[in-house]
Amino acid sequence: MDCVRPILDVASRLWDSAAKRPVYIRHLPQNLNSLRTEMEELKNLYEDVKERVEREEKRQKKRLRVVDGWLRGVEAMEKEVEEILAKGDEEIQKKCLGTCCPKNCGASYNLGKMVLEKMDAVTVKKTEGSNFSVIAEPLPSPPVMERQLEKTVGQDLLFGKVWKWLQDGGEQVSSIGLYGMGGVGKTTLLTRINNELLKTRLEFDAVIWVTVSRPANVEKVQRVLFNKVEIPQDKWEGRSEDERAEEIFNVLKTKKFVLLLDDIWERLDLSKVGIPPLNPQDKLKMVLTTRSKDVCQDMEVTESIEVNCLPWEDAFALFQTKVGADTINSHPDIPKLAEMVAKECCGLPLALITIGRAMAGTKTPEEWEKKIEMLKNYPAKFPGMENRLFSRLAFSYDSLPDETIKSCFLYCSLFPEDYEISHRNIIQLWIGEGFLDEYDNIQKARNQGEEVIKSLQLACLLENGISPLDEKDEYLKMHDVIRDMALWLAHENGKKKNKFVVKDGVESIRAQEVEKWKETQRISLWNTDIEEHRKPPYFPNIETFLASSVFIESFSNRFFTNMPMVRVLDLSNNFKLMKLPVEIRNLVTLQYLNLSCTSIEYLPVELKNLKKLRCLILNDMYFLESLPSQMVSSLSSLQLFSMYSTEGSAFKGYDERRLLEELEQLEHIDDISIDLTSVSSIQTLFNSHKLQKSTRWLQLVCEHMNLVQLSLYIETLHIKNCFELQDVKINFEKEVVVYSKFPRHQCLNNLCDVKIFRCHKLLNLTWLICAPSLQFLSVEFCESMEKVIDDERSEVLEIVDHLGVFSRLISLTLTWLPKLRSIYGRALPFPSLRYIRVLQCPSLRELPFDSNTGISKKLEQIRGQKEWWDGLDWEDQAIMHNLTPYFQPTQIQDEI
Repeated sequence: MDCVRPILDVASRLWDSAAKRPVYIRHLPQNLNSLRTEMEELKNLYEDVKERVEREEKRQKKRLRVVDGWLRGVEAMEKEVEEILAKGDEEIQKKCLGTCCPKNCGASYNLGKMVLEKMDAVTVKKTEGSNFSVIAEPLPSPPVMERQLEKTVGQDLLFGKVWKWLQDGGEQVSSIGLYGMGGVGKTTLLTRINNELLKTRLEFDAVIWVTVSRPANVEKVQRVLFNKVEIPQDKWEGRSEDERAEEIFNVLKTKKFVLLLDDIWERLDLSKVGIPPLNPQDKLKMVLTTRSKDVCQDMEVTESIEVNCLPWEDAFALFQTKVGADTINSHPDIPKLAEMVAKECCGLPLALITIGRAMAGTKTPEEWEKKIEMLKNYPAKFPGMENRLFSRLAFSYDSLPDETIKSCFLYCSLFPEDYEISHRNIIQLWIGEGFLDEYDNIQKARNQGEEVIKSLQLACLLENGISPLDEKDEYLKMHDVIRDMALWLAHENGKKKNKFVVKDGVESIRAQEVEKWKETQRISLWNTDIEEHRKPPYFPNIETFLASSVFIESFSNRFFTNMPMVRVLDLSNNFKLMKLPVEIRNLVTLQYLNLSCTSIEYLPVELKNLKKLRCLILNDMYFLESLPSQMVSSLSSLQLFSMYSTEGSAFKGYDERRLLEELEQLEHIDDISIDLTSVSSIQTLFNSHKLQKSTRWLQLVCEHMNLVQLSLYIETLHIKNCFELQDVKINFEKEVVVYSKFPRHQCLNNLCDVKIFRCHKLLNLTWLICAPSLQFLSVEFCESMEKVIDDERSEVLEIVDHLGVFSRLISLTLTWLPKLRSIYGRALPFPSLRYIRVLQCPSLRELPFDSNTGISKKLEQIRGQKEWWDGLDWEDQAIMHNLTPYFQPTQIQDEI
């Protein structure tokens, strides 16, 4: 039986084959038509798929390999089918006439079989083509994408610094923050770095550029990375933020890359994006740009670099390229006029480009002069300034955290161009305006004011001014273009022309112009004069009237009558002003009054009516005879009173005591700056706990005083011409224990500025060991002074070791001290010291430095006579060599 079964299988197959032969032959014509139809449908599907592929490829995508293989397969199949159809048509033509039997049954059979098999293959291709849901994927990005960049001007040094860090030489630098004001060229510098990476092909697998902007959106940054690092689509679509971060991390952790983040306004959490921890050793680096130094700190960059405005030569070169040589050379007067226009930009590239393009084609001197006038007086009307410049700079203003900081910023625009604004003065004005009202005392408001200034500087909206190295007060300034933008914002984007009125250097302001200021909120006049009014001006909305450094001898009758809302009146530095009109009593809303450096002899008793006055400043009023009795004590809201002089006190004896007594009666007083010239008035101060606690700035000028007792609250102390003074002691409060380790020693924690002048019996200033916050010390013309700190006293070393004497000292001035032998008996680190000046101190042969303590990293300058410097004794020569580069020789006549 087993032998029979194989025989039967063979027979069965032979029978099936024999049975199919007639079918292949008989149905050949209709099968050829079916194949032709199927192929036409496949060709149509081919064209549809091909069009989809071409559309995707125009979108910078790459066709999938399976799709590309299918298309090529269809093209090959089409040729094969055409050959089969041609053979089939030929075979049918060869049939015998009148019979269904082909001449060659074997050939017809093979052809019929081939037709059916090809129909099956075409059907399979149609099914495959119909199932293509995805036909292309994003092209893999090149390691670096070139970005459009015009020729840069003036950034070579900064670029070189960043480039060095990106190379192997910067192994310790993993991240760099480029910060600076809007329009200064940060993005241009970052673009140059990107394109240079394309040229040099440093050992990075990828350079990833992301424009972050506001708000810092993790999903947006992830999308850029997805397009860059070739993450499969199926691992991205429909995934959560955390899952996408994981995919990004898994790809990037195997790569060496540079991440370029442009236009960051706030912290971006790189770990949430999926960025691996930056590691310079593994070639993972980041460069970012921002308008705020705070962002650099929040992003924890290794190095922060400020991008500053261009120096003049580079600025003018950039300006000329935008104006064009044809315009510059069109008239011999135009180059000089072009310099005038370029200087208005103060080196800000965006301003130079905007204004330069606007001046292109301006080929007559007259046109240039008109544009210069417009730029100086009405900058917002200059072509391109609003749309291309101010609107872009205003992003920095819009990003400020609250309305208080915004108001303080706009207020700085009330000062003239290039004006060095004192921190102390601007903060007092802000207090008077009520910007810092949330703080219940002046000191807290001052501290907050300093924080506001710091915030505006970190946002690159304010710059550091030039602050003298030996003075306590700091200064700030506003870039001219930023100031123009601030005034534009203050005018509600130019819609309200006279909301802020600022006049500087105008010969005289006519009465007709003043009449147009009815809607004005703030008026600021500098170096000018106001024409006399026949009738009082009407200022129903004015809140601020600054008339500093003007040439007004007196205000016309009833000038201050119609100012129902004014809060700030500043008439300081108006040396010709001799009289204050009595109608000042009408300014019942006034909170700030500054009459410093005027020639006023008498203050009107009507000042008593100013019940809301918080700040009264009467410094350097050398012609003032006296204050009206009970005037100060009537100012029930007064918190800040300042009345001191830099040359000598205006009051004597009784007037000082009476003033102190009136100040003591004020409930809210907490910030006093004052001169005292008699033993009795000094005693009055130190007998009053309230006055001691409120006195921040104290100048003593008293010939017969032999002992001074200081309160713990004093911040600035000047002692002048106290010829009998032998000692200074601290007026300790029994209930206060500053350091538990030293219950007997309390500290002058607030004292930061001390000047001692012509105190001939003082031997030392050892009490300064209890002033750990001291920043500025000046000792001059004290003929008996032998030591600044007498370290031979038993208690001194213990206190010094605990408090760190002179650890915050910034400036030290010692002049005309013939017996001075020592600053301190051993070397000190002086970590904050920036400036030393020594003059006519022949006995001072050593400075308190040695190689162990080193020198301050902040040291900028040592001034003194060359013969003194050459005669100094040094413990070791190394410290002398380290200090010598800072020494600048000077002569006595240069310092007087």
